[in-house]
Amino acid sequence: PQGLLQTDSIPEVGEDAAATVGMSDVLSEEEQDELRKELAKVEEEIQTLSQVLAAKEKHLAEIKRKLGINSLQELKQNITKSWQDVTSTTAYKKTSETLSQAGQKASAAFSSVGSVITKKFEDVR
Repeated sequence: PQGLLQTDSIPEVGEDAAATVGMSDVLSEEEQDELRKELAKVEEEIQTLSQVLAAKEKHLAEIKRKLGINSLQELKQNITKSWQDVTSTTAYKKTSETLSQAGQKASAAFSSVGSVITKKFEDVR
């Protein structure tokens, strides 16, 4: 029996695809060549996309710099937006209402306890 954490290996970038194929799935020379070509093409596309992404991120940073947007301002905006998202949820509204009602009841209870204590002190005098 195999262990629960044991997994099949996944070929790394550039690893020979044919070397990871089981004996029952033997590929022809033509299929191996096709897969190698596809592998090279996908790796090239990934590299191109990475370069495009890096250029876009650099352009974004330049635009933000020109607009005077810094990391601290973005963090504040993200926190404010997140807080607004949280406070607009039904669960938050219900919880807030419940806590408000509980607070009002607690205040009323403390007030009545306070008057009872005051009355008891007056009675003792």
